[in-house]
Amino acid sequence: MLYQNRRNFLAATGSAFAALATSSCIRPGAVAKSGAAAGTVRGQLTEGYGPLVKDPAGLLDLPEGFSYRLLSKLGQPMSDGGTVPDRADGMGCLDLGKGRIALVRNHELMPDHDGGGPIASGYGSLGGQVMPGGTTTMVLDARTLALESEFRSLAGTIRNCSGGVTPWGSWLSCEEAVIKPGDARDPGDLATTHGWVFEVPGAATGLVDAKPLKHLGRFNHEAASVDPATGIVYLSEDREDSLFYRFVPSVPGDLTAPGKLQAMAVEGVADSRNWTELTMRAGEPRPVRWIDMDEVHAPDDDLRTRGAAQGATLIARGEGLHMGVARDRGEVYLCSTSGGAKRLGQIFRLAIGGGRGKPDTFELFFESSSPDQMNYGDNLTVAPNGHVIVCEDQYTDTVTNHLIGVTPDGAPYRFGLLTQQTELAGGCFSPDGKWFFVNAYSPTATVAITGPWMA
Repeated sequence: MLYQNRRNFLAATGSAFAALATSSCIRPGAVAKSGAAAGTVRGQLTEGYGPLVKDPAGLLDLPEGFSYRLLSKLGQPMSDGGTVPDRADGMGCLDLGKGRIALVRNHELMPDHDGGGPIASGYGSLGGQVMPGGTTTMVLDARTLALESEFRSLAGTIRNCSGGVTPWGSWLSCEEAVIKPGDARDPGDLATTHGWVFEVPGAATGLVDAKPLKHLGRFNHEAASVDPATGIVYLSEDREDSLFYRFVPSVPGDLTAPGKLQAMAVEGVADSRNWTELTMRAGEPRPVRWIDMDEVHAPDDDLRTRGAAQGATLIARGEGLHMGVARDRGEVYLCSTSGGAKRLGQIFRLAIGGGRGKPDTFELFFESSSPDQMNYGDNLTVAPNGHVIVCEDQYTDTVTNHLIGVTPDGAPYRFGLLTQQTELAGGCFSPDGKWFFVNAYSPTATVAITGPWMA
């Protein structure tokens, strides 16, 4: 199924690419019909869909008119004989056809975490045991969300944080851990290096053959997003001095083939973080260029420092990514967890011109100036009405993590409140835009939210 989808992808041109872009995510160019008061100012907190209603089940408060269903939780038996692992993180929704969808869900696990039981095979092992990091897949009826099967689909990896869907029907699962045998952080007899991206077909029915996509570079990977018009993969890095990368494949749709890994340089901006001085103003697009990187396997974990020395722009903890199409060009939203003058988070927008005869531009879309607006944004996606939805991951003794909405004009509001002491992660929409799926990180809980998205 994966290879057939790849052939279709390679043969597609023109408007077909836009259709692929919306097959597993909602395009950010949709016009917002409401959700923010008229005349709001960029950055000003708005009411959004209205006050949050307390959840009697004590999990997730949502606005009036919205509801959720619990789909999966830690320890729940799976169809492969294991149980649902802990630490659910990034997640993608893929259309399997014939009225079925797949949710492919990362688990950010290290060797000492709850992996849901023994694992038959995987990429790496420790002490003779396959390491528990990887993905689980839920196959659902697209209309009723009835669970058809749930199973582990990737194993043997470490700290699978976020990732992204591809236009050819797979999930890219990214390791946020650059370790190797002999490292001071090495937990033991690791036989493999880590810090890679792995591909999981949405149509998988069990454990896939876990092979690292080494041409995409070795670094503290966070998320991935694919431009359906070109096959270029955009990649974020979770470090305080991170860069923003793209992989230009030699064969679009085949990430096992060689290509170019490049780092983004914003014209006139060496540092986008706004920590000590204002270098990026909201709503002011700047041209970008892309710097070719060498030694992308980076055995010394120095890809970002080498890129910065060549002029690449610094990003404060690049995390969630979302790809869409707006105004006849691709757009990537990028969340910077600790960026901004208050170090509370930023959202950037890359307008893609490559392959469409226009230059790429990069702009600051939103910067939080108060914990009430956004406090450490992480994963993000875009709703059917064009609003960005961000999962908070606060670093406070007592956390009050929200789902934060941001209107197309850059005005934030609170869409949901997780009432457990853990982060929200993995927000993504069903292909028809009816359901918004999101995880509570630990203990794992995956829910589906529905409501008046277009109201």
